[in-house]
Amino acid sequence: MPPTDALNDYSVFSNADFDPNEYANAVLAGEPYPPPPKSKSRGTATNATIASEAAKEDISVALGKLTLGIDDVSQQLRSLVTQHHEALLSEAASVHQLEGSLQSVRQGLSELAASLEKLRLKIRVPYQNLSAHVIRIQRLQLAADVLRRTSRFVLVARRLDFQMNELAKSTTTPPQANGKPESTKVPSKASAALEENIIEGERERTVAKAALSIAELTALCNPEVSKLGSAELLAPVAPIPLRSINAVTQHIPGIDAARVKITEEMENMLRDGLQNLNRSLLASALQTAHNLRVLPQLVQDVVDEIAETVESRIKFAFDLTGIAKEATKDTPTTAASLMYRSRVRTEPTNVTAPQWTNALWIRLEGLVEDLASNCIKIYTLEKVLKLKRDSASKTPFLEEALKVLESKPSSTFWMTAARCLETNAKESAKGSTFVQQTLSNGYPRLLRLFHDFFSKIGVHTDTVYSQSYQSPETVLTLRAISNFESLYLSRSSNRLTETVGSAMSGGMRAPPGMAEGVTIARTVVNELDSARFDPLLVKAVAKNAATALELFLGRVDTQIVRDRAATSLVGPTATPQQALNASLVSALYHCWLRLSKLGSEYHESVSVIIRPAVQNLKTEYEKVTEPLLLAIRRDLSAIAARLHRADFGKAMDAGPGGMSAYMRDMVDKLTFIRNEILARFNVGDLMKTWLVSIVKRDIRTFVLHASLAKPLSEGGKLQLTSDMTEFEFALNAFMTDPSGGSKNRNAMRDAIAEDHNALRALRRLLFFDNQSLVLENQTSGLPPLIVLHHILVRSPLPLPHTIHGWKVDEYVRWVDEHTEAEAYTLIEGCLSRWEATVDDEERAPGEEYVGLARSVLIRVSTA
Repeated sequence: MPPTDALNDYSVFSNADFDPNEYANAVLAGEPYPPPPKSKSRGTATNATIASEAAKEDISVALGKLTLGIDDVSQQLRSLVTQHHEALLSEAASVHQLEGSLQSVRQGLSELAASLEKLRLKIRVPYQNLSAHVIRIQRLQLAADVLRRTSRFVLVARRLDFQMNELAKSTTTPPQANGKPESTKVPSKASAALEENIIEGERERTVAKAALSIAELTALCNPEVSKLGSAELLAPVAPIPLRSINAVTQHIPGIDAARVKITEEMENMLRDGLQNLNRSLLASALQTAHNLRVLPQLVQDVVDEIAETVESRIKFAFDLTGIAKEATKDTPTTAASLMYRSRVRTEPTNVTAPQWTNALWIRLEGLVEDLASNCIKIYTLEKVLKLKRDSASKTPFLEEALKVLESKPSSTFWMTAARCLETNAKESAKGSTFVQQTLSNGYPRLLRLFHDFFSKIGVHTDTVYSQSYQSPETVLTLRAISNFESLYLSRSSNRLTETVGSAMSGGMRAPPGMAEGVTIARTVVNELDSARFDPLLVKAVAKNAATALELFLGRVDTQIVRDRAATSLVGPTATPQQALNASLVSALYHCWLRLSKLGSEYHESVSVIIRPAVQNLKTEYEKVTEPLLLAIRRDLSAIAARLHRADFGKAMDAGPGGMSAYMRDMVDKLTFIRNEILARFNVGDLMKTWLVSIVKRDIRTFVLHASLAKPLSEGGKLQLTSDMTEFEFALNAFMTDPSGGSKNRNAMRDAIAEDHNALRALRRLLFFDNQSLVLENQTSGLPPLIVLHHILVRSPLPLPHTIHGWKVDEYVRWVDEHTEAEAYTLIEGCLSRWEATVDDEERAPGEEYVGLARSVLIRVSTA
């Protein structure tokens, strides 16, 4: 390796950026090479200093150094070659072998190029030839397609000419037969109608066939790109139009004329079919439109035309200017009217109001007629569209029409009619007080017009408007006039509220009575009766009626007195609170009595609305009367319990001394209740129910107490019999109903017959001997419990309440609250207990009575 100093001498020449020309120029110019950089590291600066020193030397010196350096480098190369000559020889040998490998690669590439050329000859050339053939086939197909379409066009055009001639013949007069004019024959009406139908049917079929021919000719003139078969493999090519062919051009005017003629025939058939609701004619028109490929557009035009007609008729019906002209056209002209002829009135005067009202109703009746006619047309069209189907795809015409229409024709009709009717009704009511008052006051009449409309279209459509079901279309239509319904319901509600307010205007000084209750009920019935023809209106009125009844009930509830004075029976007259409550109960009862019958007069959907309010009336007056009736029963029971204070064990010589004190109180109390308390209630048949319940309860309680009267001597029996007679007379007077007559009295006697017979049977029972007490025929009409009590009264045995330490009224209350079987069990227990607690000597006097009691108990258990 050369020393490091020698390498430093050649560092300038070993630099990658060394340029001999620049080095020579630097030597000649005496400048350093390479030029020193602005900022370098220390090592780089040293190299630059050496280079600059070499460059500043003399040229001869520099040349000498260069020559010396070249010799030195040559000597070093020679020594390196000598030292590594074997390695260099082996490298030279490997280069020779590499040339052989490169030669084989070159040969392979040449063979590959030859193969590629062969492939090009086998693929590219046939492809180019095939492409030329495909283009030729495409052109042949275009030519064949033109020829095919031209041939078919000419054939169909001739067929169309024949069909148009047939159509023209069907419109002319039929030819003569047998050389005689056809007019000389007098065919029958049936044969004439049959011939007309045959001719009409042939004409319709001819029109449909001609339309199909026209549609085919149009398709031939304007073919689609996809009809070109294998030409689709290449880029799409526009077909050659047939209109550029002379053989086709000459038929174009005739085809256009035929299209116009067929279109006119189609429109006429459609118009006549809708006007006469002729489904066969309408089906022929739709089939013709389908053949012409214009069915969706035709259906849309028909629906739009009917919708426009409906809108114009609705606007005409609410046109106040037209109404004013119609109302004043027959009015005689005066000088004053001539002065204001230029001004059109939008409100009638008091003189012209009847004419205006009549004109408005005439227009509304005409509107309903037109709505019904157009609705039937729409539904007839829709039914035919559902029935007619495409012969190939079996798709209904309606589905094809819905590709253009937003919804079904019937839905479009209802939406248009409802929207336009609602808009014009609101605008007319807002702009005219006359329209608002006329149609709100006469809303039932307006509603009846729509009922006529629904009944007319119900035969031809699937709309239903009944008490049990209302079709959505009918509800949508009636909502369009809901503003008039709201006004009518508001006035109806005001009438109900005014009636309630008038009934309650007297306050507590003049509370409502029977007359006011009947008036409120009559008002409710009248309002419901005026709206009963419409299922929706009567429900709305029923809601208002229920609200009015709740208002009436609320105001009555504030006046009802519920303190002690309302149930006090001290006398001698009824308290003011009782008189007030009696008047309010009379009003509630008579209002409920009439309204309770509405359930059978109206549909269940209406009854459900008003039934809770009516039931609340009954509940309210029962809340007032029940405490009073309970107080009456309690007072009468307390008086009957005072029977035991009387001395019924007195001797026979004393005899009856008139009514007992308790019975005198009983008679006075019944008279007071009847004349002062119950007489203030005017409640009709309800009074009979009250009297019957009071009398039955009083008799039952008195009989129980009378059967427990002990001790009971013969004189006591006479006194008790006298009291029973007075009690019976008092009850007969109590049950007298001045408003009901003898019919009601007889009905009440029948209702208390069982208890009344028990009272009379007890009077006979007092004087039977002991053995007769167990005979069923002798004690018929008396409950077995009363017979058992009387047997115990005659015996030395203690009574049931005595054994248990009860008071008499407590025992009577216990008997009322328990069943007869439980009472018999109680007496059987008392008998067994007495037998177990007494000795034989004390038991002997009571053995007979124990046997009698057990005989009655055995008879009851086996019954």
